Amino acid sequence: MKYRTKQLILSACSLALLGGTHFALADTVSDTETLLNWAEKTYPQFFPSHQTTQSIEPWLFRHYPEANIYAGVNKHENNAYVMGGPWGNEPTLIDTLPNIINHIADTGGNGGIAACNTANVPAGLVFTQKDNIVNVTTNGECIEIPSNTNFCETPKQSAETGISVLSASSVATTAWSGITLSIPFDPSTFSASNVKHCTIHAPAEQANLIVNTDICMDMTKQLESQLMPLIAQGLATVTPPITLTTQSTFQSQQVADCFATDATTIYNAVTQEMWIKGDGGFTKINN
Repeated sequence: MKYRTKQLILSACSLALLGGTHFALADTVSDTETLLNWAEKTYPQFFPSHQTTQSIEPWLFRHYPEANIYAGVNKHENNAYVMGGPWGNEPTLIDTLPNIINHIADTGGNGGIAACNTANVPAGLVFTQKDNIVNVTTNGECIEIPSNTNFCETPKQSAETGISVLSASSVATTAWSGITLSIPFDPSTFSASNVKHCTIHAPAEQANLIVNTDICMDMTKQLESQLMPLIAQGLATVTPPITLTTQSTFQSQQVADCFATDATTIYNAVTQEMWIKGDGGFTKINN
């Protein structure tokens, strides 16, 4: 029983690390990141460099010192403003945040992180980037586990880049809430887990990339029914929601040949072929 329980928890951890409820504030933060990333890429004459988003109530904003321009969102109004440069010294209303986000989506604009495919990230998951460091957070909230929990999925490449990148993921901390087990179990045993993946023809932005995650996953739906036998035997107590908070780091470095590394899996970002390592070497698992 002890082994079975540990395997159940291990499976849950793996699901959360390899990879509903609607949080209005989290959506505003995420949409603001999308808007400001898109603005930097679309209007570099006004927003010439990538800046980190700052927060001073009720504003989420970025400052572009080269042009002395501020761009941001008033969280109370959910409106987007700019100030400085051609807009003068007072905040100038551009439009509502939802209208601009719809415009970005309708025109095929890119408001994501260049190194990560964030097109289908769930509500409540926020991406920010500074230089070669991407931070992924749920801002202290807990979100349901999405179907795809690869939080920095490699964007499909239309042409060969010639860049191979080896990435390692390590877990720093784990913390469970909503579940108590009478069976000895130490969640910290997973903190040393290390998964390696190699990407062929990765985008240049993934070379030497660091992705830090600080996320909380609501795992009630995944675990509550499976824990019923333990609850019936008095070996587990559940007080929903069951959540798992993890802090981890995903770090990559450029390599000469993915097949000469100790990666567990290999992915070709152009052909979308994938290989998995076994006793006899790497085996392709798709066409």
